Amino acid sequence: MIFEPTLSSHIYSLPFIGILLSISLGPILFSEIWHKNYFRFVIFWSLISLTFLIGKFGGAEVGHEWMHMFLHEYVPFIFMIAALYTITGGIHIVIKTRAKASLNSLFLVFGSFLASFIGTTGASMLLIRPFLEMNRHRKYKVHLVIFYIFLVANIGGSLTPLGDPPLFLGYLQGVPFWWPMQHLFLPMVKLLLILITVFWLLDYYLLSKETPQPKARQEGERRFNMTGLRNLPILAGVVIAVWLLGSWKDAPQVGFFDLTWAEVIRDLLLLTLAVLSWKITPKNVRHYNQYSWEPFKEVAKVFIGIFTTIIPVIQMLHQGRAGPFAPLLELANPGGQPDNTLYFWLTGWLSAFLDNAPTYLVFFHMAGGDAQVLATTLAPTLMAISAGAVFMGAMTYIGNAPNFMVKAIAEKQYVKKMPSFFGYLLWSCAILLPAFVIFCRFFLYE
Repeated sequence: MIFEPTLSSHIYSLPFIGILLSISLGPILFSEIWHKNYFRFVIFWSLISLTFLIGKFGGAEVGHEWMHMFLHEYVPFIFMIAALYTITGGIHIVIKTRAKASLNSLFLVFGSFLASFIGTTGASMLLIRPFLEMNRHRKYKVHLVIFYIFLVANIGGSLTPLGDPPLFLGYLQGVPFWWPMQHLFLPMVKLLLILITVFWLLDYYLLSKETPQPKARQEGERRFNMTGLRNLPILAGVVIAVWLLGSWKDAPQVGFFDLTWAEVIRDLLLLTLAVLSWKITPKNVRHYNQYSWEPFKEVAKVFIGIFTTIIPVIQMLHQGRAGPFAPLLELANPGGQPDNTLYFWLTGWLSAFLDNAPTYLVFFHMAGGDAQVLATTLAPTLMAISAGAVFMGAMTYIGNAPNFMVKAIAEKQYVKKMPSFFGYLLWSCAILLPAFVIFCRFFLYE
């Protein structure tokens, strides 16, 4: 941040709090108004934030800082989501087989690991329909969607920056591409084993209460079919582009706003791959997937407001104990040393009820904001922040973008009625909270 003098009042953080509360409570308290006017809410809070800053620092300095944020953080974030959303939306999978607890468990494990490489949104949209199709004749199906949200839409996105938006934001801040794989692989596997065991026991019990299913297929009918295979090499191209260009540390400067050629080439490649996928994918494939641009548009519009209003918050966090967040910093860093358990739970609970991407960013900067230090000396702290943001985004429907999308698809396909917001919270408190307590107590810092 370049603002001088420093910010000394919490008033500058109010627009950020306002936009997060609007995103969290709008779909619950006034759903129809929110979905018709959410971009107006975003513009409102963004303009208030910019007005506060311009009054303090002047238009030129604020404009430069906003453009720096836009080019270095917002554009690559949105281009990455656009690429993964477009490419995975061009792949359609059909699975026809008899549902078994073991097969369902394997499917969730596969989907969880896949989510780390094509994103929780991509994996969720790609696999939820074939997962429900496998279990279409079952009487008890709600638990299938609940655990799908837990694992595929959230916890599975732990291993690369492509997996979940918080980790991609960390990557943009300078965290190495393979850092999550090195530090979150074992924590994710241990938590996955706990939850898959619970799922298998529950699914096996519920299957035993149901009447036998009819034969899954007729003679000559294929058990497995995937269309849109031409998108697979394009998907691999996204992974390679983000990984290799992110490792180009000595890339020359472009000449404005501190952009490097590595950043420019990466963003152009992501955009090109998304357009290529759109052009070569037959329209009927996206039709089968019920593809719509609306979820992406909402993410793009909401996050420009989040990135705008978080600018002063990050500035104040960087002021450390001389800034307005000194009491919170002292709580999280008693005696100057980070309390990693507290970082896990604070990041996690705020991720559950707000959005996990900006929550990650706040606690990343609360822990110092130096990616090199956090990735090495303070690796346990960054691991706690990352795990809290990614894992506990599963606690509510609003913790991570795919959660509501999976719920909506499930209600249109074989699941008559999913739990309400608070009904889902009861499920997550009963299953996830004990798992997180065990995980935090015995596994997180080994």
